[in-house]
This record gives sequence, structure tokens and C-alpha cells, in this order.
Amino acid sequence: MQVQESSVMSLLEGQKQFQVPLYQRTYRWDQKDLRLLWDDVIEHAEALANGEERSAHFLGSVVLAPGEVSAGGKKVNRWLVVDGQQRLTTLMLAFCALRDHIMQFDEREADRIHRRYLVNEFQTGKDHYRLLPTQADREAFRACIDRSPTAGGPDKIGSAYRFFKAALVGLDADAEQIDRVESVLCDKLSIVEITAEKGDNVYRIFESLNNTGVRLTQTDLLRNYVFMLLPKHGEDVYEQHWLPLQKLLGPDGLELLVWLDLVIRGADKIKQTEIYRYQQARLDEVVRMGGEESLCAEIADLYRRGRLLDQILRPEQLSGPLAEPLTRLHAWGGQTSYALVLHLLDLLDRKLTTSDQVVTALGYVESFLVRRMICDKSTNNLNRIFNAAPKELETDRLVAEAVHRYLSGERRYWPSDEALRDAIQHRPFYWSGRPAQRFFILRRLEESFDAKEPVDFTKAKLTIEHVMPQTATKPWLDQLAEEVSDEGSAEELHQLLLHTLGNLTLSAENAKLSNHPFKRKQQILDNSALQMNRKIAETPRWGKEQILTRANDLAARAVHLWPAPLANSRALVDDRREWALLRAALTVLPAGSWTTYGELAELIGTHPRAVGSYIAARPDVPNAYRALSANGTLAPNFHWLDGRTDDPIDVLKAEGVHFDSKGHADQSQRLYAADLAELLGMDLPQTGVPPLSKGASEEERALRFQALLHENQDPSIAEYVESLLKIWTDLGGTLSYGKSTDTSCFPLVWDEASAPGHNLWPVVFYPLSGKVEVVFQHLGNRPPFDDLNLRRELLTRLNTIDGVQLAEVKLGLRPSFSMDLLVAHRAHTMGGILEWFYRRAQDWLHKESGLLPFSIEKD
Repeated sequence: MQVQESSVMSLLEGQKQFQVPLYQRTYRWDQKDLRLLWDDVIEHAEALANGEERSAHFLGSVVLAPGEVSAGGKKVNRWLVVDGQQRLTTLMLAFCALRDHIMQFDEREADRIHRRYLVNEFQTGKDHYRLLPTQADREAFRACIDRSPTAGGPDKIGSAYRFFKAALVGLDADAEQIDRVESVLCDKLSIVEITAEKGDNVYRIFESLNNTGVRLTQTDLLRNYVFMLLPKHGEDVYEQHWLPLQKLLGPDGLELLVWLDLVIRGADKIKQTEIYRYQQARLDEVVRMGGEESLCAEIADLYRRGRLLDQILRPEQLSGPLAEPLTRLHAWGGQTSYALVLHLLDLLDRKLTTSDQVVTALGYVESFLVRRMICDKSTNNLNRIFNAAPKELETDRLVAEAVHRYLSGERRYWPSDEALRDAIQHRPFYWSGRPAQRFFILRRLEESFDAKEPVDFTKAKLTIEHVMPQTATKPWLDQLAEEVSDEGSAEELHQLLLHTLGNLTLSAENAKLSNHPFKRKQQILDNSALQMNRKIAETPRWGKEQILTRANDLAARAVHLWPAPLANSRALVDDRREWALLRAALTVLPAGSWTTYGELAELIGTHPRAVGSYIAARPDVPNAYRALSANGTLAPNFHWLDGRTDDPIDVLKAEGVHFDSKGHADQSQRLYAADLAELLGMDLPQTGVPPLSKGASEEERALRFQALLHENQDPSIAEYVESLLKIWTDLGGTLSYGKSTDTSCFPLVWDEASAPGHNLWPVVFYPLSGKVEVVFQHLGNRPPFDDLNLRRELLTRLNTIDGVQLAEVKLGLRPSFSMDLLVAHRAHTMGGILEWFYRRAQDWLHKESGLLPFSIEKD
């Protein structure tokens, strides 16, 4: 066995082919894994741009075993990938995306990347490909390598390829920046290459690498090193400072503290994974200059800062002026700001500022975070902004003024009052930020009414409610039709207004409000304890005019609550963000799908005409031909901007989009704004609404599901859904229920107690909305339905139900259809589909039961 550290370039160079054995699992990386890798790549690229020397990022190990040598022709060294296939496949897809991004500007450079990293240029057939994934992934992988029209499909391979394409679109169109990304991928990602000799037991190597020992944390290593440097005073330091610090913060909090300690000292670019190395070098110098006594003082100072960090992490223990702003920051989830906040508390603790100054400064931090979230500014640079603050704040000014000036600086994008008002009117707030942050903003707006008897938000079971409902019934659309101007239709107007802040409120009566006409909602809202709901109830109707008027009122309150940046600061509004989001959305559209100008406008918070104008004027917009009119036809004014002459409809057909005899694209292949947001990894609200109660038992949830089903659905539909669930339990499956107001039912193949971590379900029934959600996205990570062909078969069977049209492009999403479509085929279809699904899952379990931590009796 040979072990060596390699760069990606060293690993790939030469005439090689890496073969993933057929028994290996399929490609599994999801957006979270891809995002972690991409963030590291961008960070290293920025370091290169700044002339910084930085050690390579450790990507992991690759275990290789020699394979068969190719016969005849130029020799290709074949290697079996025993471990590391996920990393190798991901890197190849990143190079694919890089090649295709560069192709728009420089075909020669794109060809160089293709030949250097992706293929063995002098080989043909299978030998031509530098990597051969497992059989199930090969077709999708080859499509990406060969730049096939079907590249970027709904499978995991296609999803990863589209992720990297979208990430590259999000960068500035700067050739030097793209060169740096390539340089990082080649030379700044470190891989431990473990090469077995013939006869080596490669599986034993793999097992010893992954299954033995307990990994030491960064603080474990640091603690060991610190007390090695304290032979005389170690015991006292441990008892007085280190042990109390461990008990106070716990392992994760202690690691956070040690990292923040370095950041506050000026090392703002280090990661938490690098703290041992940096602290080790710093403490060596401390001991060299001042001996053990100086190191003892350093640990005492770390303990002091640890107590301050505890105030940030547990602000409920505080009283006095700092309690409220720190509690609000904690509720927001402001972890990115911890370096600046700890620095402010440190200054106060050392009597270098006052509590009033810190409170004002924390108000600026909150405003900076809130305004950016409402205006949908990227969060990618927040860590960098806040981590650099301690060393960049002007020390000759009052602390609050220094923080205000710093956060108002160029390219920090603290939105102005004008930008804030515009975002509140037009942007889809319901899709911005995280759920807790959306709730935080609505709570603060409600509190701004200064009610004489304010609501106790800690006890009230409030959730976010759409006043105009998400599912627009005919009465709602008829009312909106009266206000349509340049929106095109009532449906488009509904789309544009639905998720804006003016149409959202807080309520504990989501189930009662439902899709009812506004007059019924008025009665419920008028009885609310929340002032904002009573204000809504005072209006005679609810449409475009009322939503925009309320948005203006809320914007005025927001401007008052969250102070603005300094008026003379530059670049406070960054319009590029919305267009970068549009380009990314078109990039992640899978082959075989299409969307509309209206869906893109809803996603980015603008008007369909603005989207059309932007696409028509920008040759750098990817996949522009995949944006069609709402009826599935090509926009009349569409034309290629890069000199192409082929018919866009023919291009779409080659990718798998179906058209009828009148030239209308198949509506089942259309992706909506929510689908695009999901593909982009935006943190959308889950189907249904937030929790009903934390303590509700499974039996209570079952009763709630049954009650909602019969109260909100036609009796024939309710009875049929119950008959389907009985078919499921008669087969041996179990039922589980959600915690949301629209209490859902999950038909599980096994209960969690007998199959922990291995459960799966085909669909989810939502009794309030009357939807049946097909969980393709979930199934893609669970055997046996991680097999794309099995998910395809499930889709095909569901499409035999009259009225159900699920396109293959939805195989990576969670499409839904209405319960009432089930009733027409109640005799056989859906029950048979559930039985088929259950049998396939059981067949897999019987084959694999020896590998699982539980057993099941055979029939």
C-alpha cells in the first residue's frame, strides 16, 4: 500500500480511467455537500486574488486498487475506486460545469479543460472517459461529459452539474476569477491518495480508515497542547479556568470561543477547522516571550471572554439594557455576527465603552441583518464582513458610530430606506431568509403597534398566514381580475402579490382561515389579539390596492424600527442580486423542463415584462429559450443573441420537452417559482404550516387528520382516502402524522422503532389543502427508490390516474396533485400503486435485512 498527498491535478494526470465498481452506491451528494465544497473553493480563490498564501483544503481520501490494463493501442491505466467515488464524481462534474461556462466566451479554453480533466483524448469507447461511475449513473454522467441536450436532468448527477453551473453564473464575468477557480480545483484541494498493490486487502484498508477510533476535536488537541506547556501551573489552570469553561460552554461552544478569540485578535480569515494550528503557533510565542505565567494569563483571559460568549448564547439569563438586543439577536439566529458582538461585549467588559453605546451598536447589527434579509441580499459574505469588523472599526470614534460607519461601507450592501420600501412592496418575503427570521420580522412589526395589552409571543401558537390564500379560488380570482392592469391576468397578479409582506400576517387560526373568501377571514381576524390583524379586518375588501397600501404602512414601520445606513455611503442597493438569481434559476432548470417569465418574476420579486426585457437584452443569460409564455409558446419577440440560427423549439424537443399539435409545451413539464426556489436550495416553508403543538401525541394527530379530512373535503374523497390508508395498514404498513396545522398523514413502510433511519413513504396526504404530495426528492436518498428507474415507474403508475400529469423532470422534486383526482379511479389505481410500492420496499428489505441493524420475519 502506498499513501501520498496529492492535488486533483496530480491524481488525474496521464492516461487514466477511474472505474466505480457496480456494487458501489449511486451518486449521493446533495446541495448541502456541494455548497460546502463550493464555499471552500471560492474562499481559496479570493485568497489567491488577495495574494494570500493558504494551505490546501483537505478534501478527503481516495482508495484505489489496480484494475485491468487496456488491451492494444495506447495504454490506459485503470483503477478501481474503492472509496472516494463521491468526491471524484463531484470534481468531474465541477470541471464539466466550468468547461460549459467558459464555452460561452472562449471555445479554445473550454476544449482545453475538456481534454485535460474529463477525457482520455486519444481513446475511444468507454476508455475515452476519465471516470466511469457506477452503472446506474453512467448515462447521466456521460450526458454531462458529452454536452448532450439531456445533460443536467432530474437525477443527482444532473442536479450537481446544474448546481456548479448556477454557482459559476453567480460569479462576476471576470476571466481572472474563473482562472482562479480552476487553479483552486486543480492545485488547492488536497487528497490523500491510497494506492493498493495487487493482493492488498483494500476493503480492510477502507474499514480501518473509516470505522476505527474516535476523532479528536480541535479543542481536544489544543487542550492537550496547552497543558503540555504548563508543567508547573497546569493543575491550577485546569481547575480554575479550563474545566469551568468546558462546563459552561460545552464542546461546541468551547470550539466556537477559541475560534472567535483568534478572529477578535485579527486572524479574521481562519476557519474553525484550523484553530489548533493557529492557536498552537500563537501560544508558542506567548510562552517564548513570557513563560508559563504569560500562558496562565492568556487562559484566564480566554475564560473571561467565555463568560461573555455565554451571554450571547444564553441571553435569557441577563437583565439590564443588554438583555433585549441580545435576546433579539439570538431569536434572529445571528451566528455570523458573533465576532463583532463578542468584540463589543469585550470592550464593555474592559470599560472601553458604555452599555448605551453597545446597545445602539447592536441595533445597527440587527438592522443590517434584517434589511439585507428583506431585500434578499446574498449571505455569502456576511462572515467575512463581521469577522473583519473587530480589526477594522475606527478606534478614535464612539463604538456605535464606528459600527454604523463600518456596516455602511462600500460593497457591504446595507439597504437604504428606498430599497427597503421597494422590497417590502415587491419581493416574495415568504421565501426570504429562514422561518425563524420571517417570524421575527412579523413579530417586531406587530410590537411596533404598541398595544396596551400586548400578545405574549412565548405562549401564543402563532404561524405565518397568507391573507389572500396560496390556492386562489374563483371568488378571489374574480376580485383580482377587476384590478389587473399590466400584469396580464388575475393569475399573474395573484402570483406577484401572494408572498409579499403586505399579504402576510401572524395567526393562530390558520386552519380556520384556510382558503375562505375575505369576508369570512375578516370575522376571524377581527377577533384576533394582534393589532395588525384588526387593521386588516377594517378594510372592506382585500386585493391589489389593499395589499400595496398595507405594504407601505409596514415599510414605514420597518424604516422606523431598523435604522438606515449612513446617507453618503455607496452601493447600498445592489440590483445585480436579483438578476444573478434569475440567471441561476435558468441555469438550474433541468433538461426537459421549462418555465415562464411570470414564474421567474415571482421568484426574484419583479414584473414579467422586466424579466422579458432583461432576457431579450442580455446574451449572457443561460437557457433563455427555456422561458416561455404561460401557455407554453415561445415569446413572440424571442431571438438568439449569440448568432445561433436553429429553432428554439427544436432545441427544447431535443432536451425532452413535449409539444402538442398547436405548438404548446407540455404543462406537466413546467416548473413553477416554488420548484425553482427548491432547486436553488432556498429555505422555503415546508408543505403545510408550522407546528400545531409540541406535545401532541400520535393519537391526537391521527384524530386531527381525520377531523380535518371530513371537515374540508367532500365525503366521497374523505372516505376514499381512508380506504387507501386501510389498504396500506392491511398490507403491514404503518401511519404517521405531521405536527402542522394541516396535519398530514405519512403511510410508512415500517415504523421508526423497527427500522430506524431506513423508513420511506410514497406520498403524503394533506387534509386541509386536499393535496397528495409525491416525495420523489425524499425517495432519491432512500433505497430501493434511490434507483431512478424505480422512481420513474412510480411516476408512470401515478400518471395512469386520470388528470394526474407528473413529468419526469419532477423526479427530483415534490410535486402534488388534488385528492379529488383519485376518486374517479377509486376501484383499483391508487390502491394498486400503494401495494406495488409496499411490495418493492419489502422485497428490498428481505434481500438486505442481513445488512441492517434489525430483522424482519419472512412471509
